[in-house]
Amino acid sequence: MKGNLSGTAPMSAEDFYSDLPSCQNFNTDNLDGDFRPVPEDWVVIAADIVRSRDAIEDGRYKQVNMVGAAVIAAVLNVLDRDHIPFVFGGDGAVLVVPKCQVAAAAEAVAGVVALSRNVVGLELRAAAIPVTDIRQHGGDIRVRKYRLSPGNHLAMIIGDGLLIADRILKDPDAVKPYTLEKTSGEPVLDGLSCRWEPLPAQNGHIVSVIIKPVHDEALPGILERVTAQLGFNPLTDDETVRLAEGKRLRLRFPPSGLKLEARFGAGRRWLKGYLIGLIESVLFLYSYYTGWRVGPLEPAKYMKELSLNTDHRKLGDSLQLVLDLSPQQLGGLKAQLQELSDNGQAAYGLHVSDSALMTCFLQDMASNQHIHFVDGADGGLAMAATDFKARIAALSGKKPAYAPTA
Repeated sequence: MKGNLSGTAPMSAEDFYSDLPSCQNFNTDNLDGDFRPVPEDWVVIAADIVRSRDAIEDGRYKQVNMVGAAVIAAVLNVLDRDHIPFVFGGDGAVLVVPKCQVAAAAEAVAGVVALSRNVVGLELRAAAIPVTDIRQHGGDIRVRKYRLSPGNHLAMIIGDGLLIADRILKDPDAVKPYTLEKTSGEPVLDGLSCRWEPLPAQNGHIVSVIIKPVHDEALPGILERVTAQLGFNPLTDDETVRLAEGKRLRLRFPPSGLKLEARFGAGRRWLKGYLIGLIESVLFLYSYYTGWRVGPLEPAKYMKELSLNTDHRKLGDSLQLVLDLSPQQLGGLKAQLQELSDNGQAAYGLHVSDSALMTCFLQDMASNQHIHFVDGADGGLAMAATDFKARIAALSGKKPAYAPTA
């Protein structure tokens, strides 16, 4: 895989990401011009759950998702959210931070490591890997900023740098120089929430899919073929493709995820957090069903923003999608992806479930500062990654550099 296709990386700049122009469509036609290499002294913070498949088999994938989202929330609560690119991965997350903010970010993530172990018994591994080291391995971190709605962005990342970071993270020897130091501090997880019920499939199947071209430049052409097979562009912003929309959005009282949320956000004071959450849920339900404003919550405005501010499509070296497909569309997608794999053009992983999960991070509802992490139920992207790994192994010499391990 090519490294820095856009020339020399820019000089170190704390404002690199915030100063990037944002795009308002998710197309990937101009890979050379639209993606910018991050500054040389930036650092990748990578984290994922060890043996996440065991937790999935135990029916604990909501906890897995909560830990992955907590990694992002903990960092963005102590750093400026507009300065930090991040990608949610289902059973983990990656963020890319300036050198001057690495200590604060590492402390926040180390707090989530301890919290995950103590609260839900899940082992989270985490590391801080300099971009310079990733480039020495032949990869790069090239970023584009996609605008979900005013003030809310997703980072699109290519260059195989995240795949290299993932490989290092999961290698017990390679990761030693980068492992985060333990901390006794608690992470700040204000705004981390999981009160919506699972989003049911309306067309038949919720499909979590990962697509990784052997060469980044081939991605636009691959997307054209996938679009032709599905009958719609999975990257479109059309409301029919959004998962957090209309009748899918369901609430119950008390919210099924509220106890987990309280245990994460309030630590030893989880009962107090749970009671506060109950009161907030009553007020939200009142506003939701009456249409009346309650404090900063304007229900019609918030629901419109929510449908836009989801990450059901993301690009973190591989394209990751969570789609609602009919049986016919699913069959066509499988056939198309298998053809691409057989021809050595791309690797893929796929997982099918009957619903999707949504974990929310609300920093300022009044100012539309909220994002919602979407994943397929019963393993979703984590199981798709396991399938991806198996297919990578079968490509025999045609695999992308540093394919991720389980």
